[in-house]
Amino acid sequence: LYRRYGLWFRLRKLLLWLLGMYIAIPFLVKLCPAIQAKLVFLNFVRVPYFIDLKRPQDQGLNHTCNYYLQPEEDVTIGVWHTVPAALWKNARGKDQLWFEEALGSSHPVILYLHGNAGTRGGDHRVELYKVLSSLGYHVVTFDYRGWGDSIGSPSERGMTYDALHVFDWIKARSGDSPVYIWGHSLGTGVATNLVRRLCERETPPDALILESPFTNIREEARSHPFSIYRYFPGFDWFFLDPITTSGIKFANDENVKYISCSLLILHAEDDPVVPFHLGKKLYNIAATSRNFQDYKVQFVPFHTDLGYRHKYIYRSPELPRILR
Repeated sequence: LYRRYGLWFRLRKLLLWLLGMYIAIPFLVKLCPAIQAKLVFLNFVRVPYFIDLKRPQDQGLNHTCNYYLQPEEDVTIGVWHTVPAALWKNARGKDQLWFEEALGSSHPVILYLHGNAGTRGGDHRVELYKVLSSLGYHVVTFDYRGWGDSIGSPSERGMTYDALHVFDWIKARSGDSPVYIWGHSLGTGVATNLVRRLCERETPPDALILESPFTNIREEARSHPFSIYRYFPGFDWFFLDPITTSGIKFANDENVKYISCSLLILHAEDDPVVPFHLGKKLYNIAATSRNFQDYKVQFVPFHTDLGYRHKYIYRSPELPRILR
């Protein structure tokens, strides 16, 4: 009986401690909005670990060059440029100048904006670069300030400015080649911020591709399957308002109303991170926008049975046809 009582006492003590932590965390987040910002960006999560971002060839990207650009003073971002597979043999052993000049070839360019967590060397990202390269695209990607080996503090404004800087850098070297912008997950928020700004200054890209997009960061946080507090009393006040207080909006639903270029949305029905219904909702908003009347807007769903989830759409054998 004594042993049973001691076990029950320890178990009750553990349960009370867990309950106390569960109740305390919302107040901690409310008092320190920076915590919620960290959870949105997850830039401190670097997966895979122990890779040298200066050596993309270690990830099987033998026709890729590593650059460093400086969007602002005290900010340096790491960039990878993968040339089309047709230029692979010519790219071996070449320096940065050769890669920059190669952007002026007749091949189209894709500026890829990755999601939160990890780096430009993430496994699923590398596999997408390879697919796009095999289809004849230049792929330029980078780590936002605060990610990977890029220097600076993350913010929505800073991420958008980094993307704008890289876009302008590409356009200064790509001549008349088409330039497309591809955003994935959180990167769709950066992508629509960027393209809205480009359209407002009348220099839109040739097309925008959104993979696994959401409507805005509040709806995404509210719908996220890992949010164990979604039914907690005052959820918006405790968790969503601190995100807004931190200046994080990523308002795709508002941005698409000001975008005037072709739009392609890709979303898997079994996406466990960004629910499929948010991508469909964003498409419905874009499809009825006056700005898209003269441009093609397309939504391509991927059935649950395919198992592409949040980050494996690159595996689709239909992707080359869809992009064409």
